Amino acid sequence: MFASVGQKESALFVQAFRIVNEQIWNYYGYDKKVDESVKAIWTDIHDRLSMEIGVKELSPKYYSYQTEWMGKTYTKSGWNDMNFVVEQWLNFKFAENLDPDTFVKRRLSFVELAFRTREEQVAQANAEFPQRLANAEMQDKMPRRPMTLPGRRSDGVRAMNESINKTFAANVDELNERFKQADMPLHYHNGFLQITQDERVQEQVEQPFWLLVKDAKWTNVSIDMAEAIDRRDTGGRDPSFYAAKALESTIKIICDIKKWTTGNEKGVSDFLNHLESKANGAFIESWERQSMQRFYTDVRNDLGHGPGSKDMPNLTPQQIDQTIEFCMSWVKSLIKRL
Repeated sequence: MFASVGQKESALFVQAFRIVNEQIWNYYGYDKKVDESVKAIWTDIHDRLSMEIGVKELSPKYYSYQTEWMGKTYTKSGWNDMNFVVEQWLNFKFAENLDPDTFVKRRLSFVELAFRTREEQVAQANAEFPQRLANAEMQDKMPRRPMTLPGRRSDGVRAMNESINKTFAANVDELNERFKQADMPLHYHNGFLQITQDERVQEQVEQPFWLLVKDAKWTNVSIDMAEAIDRRDTGGRDPSFYAAKALESTIKIICDIKKWTTGNEKGVSDFLNHLESKANGAFIESWERQSMQRFYTDVRNDLGHGPGSKDMPNLTPQQIDQTIEFCMSWVKSLIKRL
């Protein structure tokens, strides 16, 4: 992907580091002392990344140098802060003897890992939110003690959770905008950096799709669609099969949510029956069911079963794009109907 490392790439590394270091986690607290909880996060990111690359440390953790004080020479030494260790490696000046593709991708791994870590924290906060809100609402019903702040505790819990989500969404939007400015065909969503091939498709199909499947109940949908795109971009086997799995999971999850699942279903056709059923309110029309059924009959079934002595089924790049976009569009449409 990267044949050279120039000003745009270098600027992106600086911008990405500043988003992580200044907007996501502040390494130093209000008292200018190191926030130990943030230090632990940076240490974990450093250790995971250095393990992935195969080095003991990204840049020197320990420093030592000779200096003078009152005419006498002495050695000054100590430990660098972990965010500084990562920053020095991230902004290391590219040299001609290095492979540019590896150089850039390793630094993009930091960006992906840092944002994924924060996304996991936000997801954990969202999972804990209902219980924290219930506790706050219970406290609101109790007699208020003197010398307490005015306002409802539950309102504060809601505002805090909303702020966490809005702030991270803004961080992601800024990162993706920085990729555009650097002319990198990349997009971050749901824990992964992936290649985006068409800006209009990205804006109208892919980005709305990833926003819709952020909730935990759509995790399997997100995982399989990410796998489909990764296999498409790397020339892997059967990306359309994984896109079909993502759509099938969506259909099954909706049936579960609507309490239409009986346990006697033998395949996706039975779940589509539930969606089309007039008794269930006709969640989809007959022509819509036929469209999805035809896809599973003509495309997914060929990819999902061994061909035996027949030729291995292969789709063209254009057909692969079409199937992925087809599945993404249907996932979006079905979720929006809930």
